[in-house]
Amino acid sequence: MPDSHVSADTTASFGDDFLSQVAALDTRTNTEEQAAIAALPSGSALLVVRRGPNSGARFLLDADVTTAGRHPSSDIFLDDVTVSRRHAQFIRRGTAFEVKDLGSLNGTYYDGVRIDTALLTDGAEVQVGKFRLTFYASRHDLAHAGAR
Repeated sequence: MPDSHVSADTTASFGDDFLSQVAALDTRTNTEEQAAIAALPSGSALLVVRRGPNSGARFLLDADVTTAGRHPSSDIFLDDVTVSRRHAQFIRRGTAFEVKDLGSLNGTYYDGVRIDTALLTDGAEVQVGKFRLTFYASRHDLAHAGAR
């Protein structure tokens, strides 16, 4: 009797564009961070604290709105007096993300420029108070964006 079991191919293959994106990751990423970035599902992103009291901390962006601030109920809790209680929001728009300042005292910076709102690009630096966070988009979304 023939085997009626049909297996689904779950192996993903990535082209040269994807491999070059992985190679272009910030040279400060360690192997564990690179694995976390490579594993991001579509529609998500990762923020990695590069400078600040909790350097090395990682924050997953996988909701439509993620709040950052000094208030204990913030999604991204940044405990320092240079951070406003309600400092900034990360807003998902499809597979893209933007950062929006919420009227903070010290401002929110995107690649060194003070902003009200900005669309984030892979590898961009967001500064909230004394915290400097690097934004990493899902590699799946970057691969699809490059294929367009």
